[in-house]
Amino acid sequence: MTIAKEIKKLHVGKVTENILMKNYTTYKVGGMAICLVTPDDESGLITLLKYLRNNNIKYKILGNGSNVIFNDSGYDGVIIKLDNFNNLKIINNKIVVGAGYMLNKLALRVSRLGLTGMEFATGIPGTIGGAVYMNAGAYKSDMGYIVTSVKVLTPDYQIKTLYNKDLDFHYRTSFLQKNRDYVCLEATITLLKGNSEEIMELINERKLRRIETQPLEYPSAGSVFRNPEGNFAGKLIEEIGYKGKSIGGAKVSEKHANFIINSGNATGEEVKELITNIKTEVKKKYDIELKVEQEFVE
Repeated sequence: MTIAKEIKKLHVGKVTENILMKNYTTYKVGGMAICLVTPDDESGLITLLKYLRNNNIKYKILGNGSNVIFNDSGYDGVIIKLDNFNNLKIINNKIVVGAGYMLNKLALRVSRLGLTGMEFATGIPGTIGGAVYMNAGAYKSDMGYIVTSVKVLTPDYQIKTLYNKDLDFHYRTSFLQKNRDYVCLEATITLLKGNSEEIMELINERKLRRIETQPLEYPSAGSVFRNPEGNFAGKLIEEIGYKGKSIGGAKVSEKHANFIINSGNATGEEVKELITNIKTEVKKKYDIELKVEQEFVE
């Protein structure tokens, strides 16, 4: 009996067999995975994780797929999406939100209510869980400034609250990234009262700037590299002559050199090769070790 059929027998939620990862990532790259499971609730998730771990089956909990690169050769594991963990409660300036809720959707919603602190997130197409995991950020702000606590599932299947001080938020990293057997289920976010008109004006200004300076018309996963201290990754990539450079369908954007785009039928392997080549050339020329913001899923 196949793994997917075994999982269906657990009655933990929806199971879709033989999914193409290119349909679940913003890069639009990636081959076949065994199946996609969308657990109905926490107990379904726990049952599923116990089954996968006890049987040594590889798995990946995926948000919106906006920061991951899957190989086109396929993923011999199970994909878990927490789309049903999408509760939302707004009490004054405190927000309690499920891990599967979209970050940019929440940011716009609270901004229109006149709550300030999430303006940075209106252009980030990830889920709350993915954003906490990555400590997603922009415009010199990130999740670490606004998340007060996170409800997690621990490696021994306990549901526990981790507070901001426990979450070890730093530039594009967090406790969850270093402890991958913990799963973010829900986040509590605290914002400040602001002026909704001023907040929306700032968001619209930034949106126009993004349209002008970023290749939003192509599949990508946003900035590829972190900016090294006192420098810009895009500038270094331009200086090594890689702006516009392609490997197959993977191409360094001519609009913004710190974006790699899928210009048409790129494979995950091509994206990865282009990223690796840039890292090598920047290291060779400037002795700077560029850090990749995106995650290669093997």
